[in-house]
Amino acid sequence: MEPWGAALYGDPCRACGFDWSLTPGEALAWMSGWDRRLAEATAGANGAERRPAGGWTVTEYVCHVGDNLRQWSERVQSALLARRSDVAGYDPDALAAARRYAALPLAVAAWSSELAAAAWVEVVGRALREGVTLRHATRGRQTAADVARNNCHDAYHHLWDIGQILASPVH
Repeated sequence: MEPWGAALYGDPCRACGFDWSLTPGEALAWMSGWDRRLAEATAGANGAERRPAGGWTVTEYVCHVGDNLRQWSERVQSALLARRSDVAGYDPDALAAARRYAALPLAVAAWSSELAAAAWVEVVGRALREGVTLRHATRGRQTAADVARNNCHDAYHHLWDIGQILASPVH
């Protein structure tokens, strides 16, 4: 099994400081404020900013967070609605290329990720109440609580990435 969560990123996360001890309810509450957090983090940005060494732009990070939340919402809904708990991985870079993240305006990426976050909160909240457990192809067993923490970390970490990009004097 591949390491994930705190086993991969450290506890707290070595880069962004995310504390893996947050409860699933706290993860839902944090994600419920995604629209506000994202608006604050990207205020004044045009979306094309990136680190001097390269990597994703602000817009591409925002797109990724939305797609990651959407992917996990669908996977959790598969368990809830169709009783299918097997989950495959996906390549976020391939998805970014296929969807042409860089071609989207930041405002559109934000709108999309906000919709994805709202759906995710609803779906993962229900999964937590119903005790959903998934079987990930490379990570193994993942409870709804694991999904809540992992996905919250992804959004938190990429909001941190955006902050790092925008704080850089050259981007």
